[in-house]
Amino acid sequence: MAKTSDLMSRIEEKRDDLIALTQELIRIPTLNPPGENYREICEYLRARLEARGFTCQMIRAEGTPGDSDRYPRWNIVARTDGARPGDCVHFNSHTDVVEVGAGWTEDPFGGALKDGKIYGRGACDMKGGLAASIIAAEAFLECHPDFAGSIEISGTADEETGGYGGVAYLAEHGHYANVQHVIIPEPLQKDRICLGHRGVWWAEIETRGEIAHGSMPFLGDCAVRHMGAVIAEMEASLFPALSRKKTAMPVVPVGARSSTLNINSLHGGQAEPQPDFTGLPSACVPDHAKMIIDRRYLMEETKAEVEGEVRAVLDKVAAERETFRYDLNEIWSIEPTMAPKDAPVVTSVAQAIGDVLGREAEYVVSPGTYDQKHIDRIGKLDNCIAYGPGLLELAHKPDEYVGVDDMLDSAKVMALVLVDLLDPA
Repeated sequence: MAKTSDLMSRIEEKRDDLIALTQELIRIPTLNPPGENYREICEYLRARLEARGFTCQMIRAEGTPGDSDRYPRWNIVARTDGARPGDCVHFNSHTDVVEVGAGWTEDPFGGALKDGKIYGRGACDMKGGLAASIIAAEAFLECHPDFAGSIEISGTADEETGGYGGVAYLAEHGHYANVQHVIIPEPLQKDRICLGHRGVWWAEIETRGEIAHGSMPFLGDCAVRHMGAVIAEMEASLFPALSRKKTAMPVVPVGARSSTLNINSLHGGQAEPQPDFTGLPSACVPDHAKMIIDRRYLMEETKAEVEGEVRAVLDKVAAERETFRYDLNEIWSIEPTMAPKDAPVVTSVAQAIGDVLGREAEYVVSPGTYDQKHIDRIGKLDNCIAYGPGLLELAHKPDEYVGVDDMLDSAKVMALVLVDLLDPA
């Protein structure tokens, strides 16, 4: 009990360090796309962690989507070994952030501290979680230098665009082969354990027609009208059917406990003119239209079922429209994943939440995917969860922030998990 009290006090003493670390991470604008300053943030993390006894690997995910000499996909994996053999606990955080967007009242890369909150793009998603995991590990090492096993901290690229230049690459190259427990400090709130996420199936639908003069559309075949018929059929049959599907997964928010489909983009006919073009469009019947759909599905569904439902819509439209032609192409897909509630990392984090916060943990599932998908699917490790500080609804929003007290509490939880799983002397 005394050692636990010392560990909690040590984390409290690191409050200013935690604030400064989070601010410094935010001030490195790792925008993705295109993937800026990945090496810079990895070098920053290497300098800090090597000074505290970690051995660091800098890993470029060459050949992955987006990787180029201008925007190389850099990752860092830091490791420290204990005095005795034991398990490895791995904290994984993505270092990339999404575009800034409009509506900010704070400097998105300033890291301002106001009223106990640190503002900036990536503050909650997820540089605050990264900082909390580092503080947790450092405090644990100071209080328990003779622990058993190993601790790893990784900063990885491209989670916001699929994670293929980050965790997927590491998993494909065996970096999780000797890891037993993974915590991803995504912003799911400090009293929640995120067991996994829904599945995703992205696809492109293209309808084709025949170009003709716009004053005589009867001599052509309008691909945009064909696409309109597809959307109308989706509205009539597919969207209502999806809303009726329910899952036993504890997805948050509650609306995501049904299957969902989003029309991500829609383009047809002539391309949008360049900003400096001041002329008029030409009079043409559009001979092509494209729509990208984002379908999120449940553990109770299969990918084949998901694709079949969309194809059924297209085939129904084809049966009703004599000249209707289409292509349906998958862009990417990820199956749903969910760690078992009795997995070691789950029970350990749940106990720590109770000890730190004095209340039971809530078990949730994310509506969208994150890098757990690669650790589970490629790394073959289902003892993996998301747990971290911050409010999910602030992610990707203007004036994104993370609370300092929430980071401190999460760091305490993570440190207690290390105590539990690494059997310190």
